[in-house]
Amino acid sequence: MEMIEILKAVLFGIVEGITEWLPISSTGHMILLNEFVTLNVSEDFWEMFLVVVQLGAILAVVLLFWNKIFPFRFQEKPVVRKDIFVLWFKILVACVPAAIVGLAFDDVLDALFYNPWCVAIALIVFGVAFILIENRNKKMTPKITELGAITYRTALMIGIFQLLAAVFPGTSRSGATIVGALLIGVSRTVAAEFTFFLAIPVMLGASLLKLLKFGFSFTGEEIVILVVGMAVAFAVSVAVIRFLMGYIKKHDFKIFGWYRIVLGALVLLYFAVA
Repeated sequence: MEMIEILKAVLFGIVEGITEWLPISSTGHMILLNEFVTLNVSEDFWEMFLVVVQLGAILAVVLLFWNKIFPFRFQEKPVVRKDIFVLWFKILVACVPAAIVGLAFDDVLDALFYNPWCVAIALIVFGVAFILIENRNKKMTPKITELGAITYRTALMIGIFQLLAAVFPGTSRSGATIVGALLIGVSRTVAAEFTFFLAIPVMLGASLLKLLKFGFSFTGEEIVILVVGMAVAFAVSVAVIRFLMGYIKKHDFKIFGWYRIVLGALVLLYFAVA
């Protein structure tokens, strides 16, 4: 196996770890990066890698938020946190829209929208949405300031926004859910945390679907590339999540909106003249 392929896997893992949790679209960045740095793998493996590498990022959420997502406590006397079970039921409700569309139209959506043009347009549209919503919310007090205050109805509405990310790469799963949450009165911190937790079943389900579709007959080189990508995505995600949770306590999301607009415009320009 050539060392250059491992270095490419490291690069993809870094990009995944940074962009998965910032609302700037990990899939969009991975598709765009693939235009310039291409793994020497089959098309089927690439499509699977693009999704399954996200499992590394998921493990970062599990590590950092373990006390908020694990309902059992083993102290002198075992304790079951009912509030965490309720939170998970709400998360599952939010997963339903994207799960239905993903299972029914996965191949069709890949064929139609997984290209640089759609990614660029989605980057710009949701970049504008972030700026407009943050400007609207500037003088408004959030209605929901803690996870326990999220109702099943609110969770379902956030899940419907997540559906946009399932359909249009470049939208950003975290970007879509955060935009939806802010729009209906959820605070930035709670919106970000709920988005992180929502990613766990969504990415596990999407990864399982891709693995089943690909099969489990990996070559040794493919295993190394996948493991390296996931490990790097995990390490980078830990740092990025910590940064983001500290950042949004004092700042809004508009900087990410402007980033999306600039990047989307550059992509459109590049592919228009290429």
